[in-house]
Amino acid sequence: MTRPFRLVDVFGTDPLTGNPLAVIADAQGLSAEEMQRMANWLDFAETTFLLQPDDTAADYRVRIFTRERELPFAGHPTLGSAHAWLEAGGQPKRDGVVVQQCGVGLVAIRRDADRLSFAAPPLLRGGTPDEADLSGSRTCCGSIGRRSSMPAGRTTDRVGWR
Repeated sequence: MTRPFRLVDVFGTDPLTGNPLAVIADAQGLSAEEMQRMANWLDFAETTFLLQPDDTAADYRVRIFTRERELPFAGHPTLGSAHAWLEAGGQPKRDGVVVQQCGVGLVAIRRDADRLSFAAPPLLRGGTPDEADLSGSRTCCGSIGRRSSMPAGRTTDRVGWR
C-alpha cells in the first residue's frame, strides 16, 4: 500500500522540538481497519488521514487515530493536519479560515500569516464516574481512601481517555 504522507512537527519552533504527527495526505478508499493498522505501525501518538469532506461547509475531513483507537478530536492533530493540507496545496473556501470536518463536527481553524489556531469544541460535562474510574483515580493519587475523597464528577472533551 503506497500513500503520500507528511511528518509534521506541531508546536515546535525548530525541527524536532514539537509534537510529531504523521499525516496521510490521500486516505480515500482506506478502511478504518487499514487506518488503524497504519497508525499502529507508524507508532506515533497520533496519525491523521485526510479525506474529502462529507459536509459542504468543510474544506477537508480528517480521521485521527492513536496506536489503539480512533479519536473524534485532538488538538495537535487538528493543527498539524491543517498545516499539511495547506502545504499540499489545499485551498480554503473562505479567506483566513480552514474548516476541518472531524468526529466532533466542524472545527474552524484561523489562519494568520504563518500561524494556525482554533477554538476547542465545547466540553461535555456531567455524569458520574463508575467505581473502576474512581478506584483508578485514587490509586493514581496514592492511597487515598474512599472517605478521604470528595464527590466526583466527569468532564470530557469527547475523547474519553481511560
